[in-house]
Amino acid sequence: MKINKVYIAVGLIIAFTFFFELAAHADEFDQATTITLGQPVRIPGRVLAPGTYLFKTVDADSGEHIVQIFSSDRTVLYGTFLTVAAERQEPADHTVITVAESETGELPVLVSWFYPGRDIGNEFVYSNQTEMELGQRIVASDQAPSSKSDTAGGAN
Repeated sequence: MKINKVYIAVGLIIAFTFFFELAAHADEFDQATTITLGQPVRIPGRVLAPGTYLFKTVDADSGEHIVQIFSSDRTVLYGTFLTVAAERQEPADHTVITVAESETGELPVLVSWFYPGRDIGNEFVYSNQTEMELGQRIVASDQAPSSKSDTAGGAN
């Protein structure tokens, strides 16, 4: 049986096209985003000091909203958080975080995080006491922090 070289060449071109398409969008899988915070911010159960962090989702295809927050070099895991879906009217072309200020004057609280181009994001879940402190005092909605989307699975 003789295999035509043209069929082999076409097959290789198709294979490379799929491979490079997947590699170019590898960050879409876990929505890995590097975010730099200029002030301390509360997250459920702890405080993030000013600095650079890596936010990423875990198994986004499962329908659950799970976010992990790492140090920028991925050596320290600050927490794994079950979040609820948050919705925006229109997606932004940059990372958007929402921060709320408590009425008691405590540190601002990270409310939600949206990956660039998405209208569904992740809203962090807090205790009833923290939710009552926050009320509806959102002070930085639609804020674009200093951030970069991770590419091809490596940190920026």
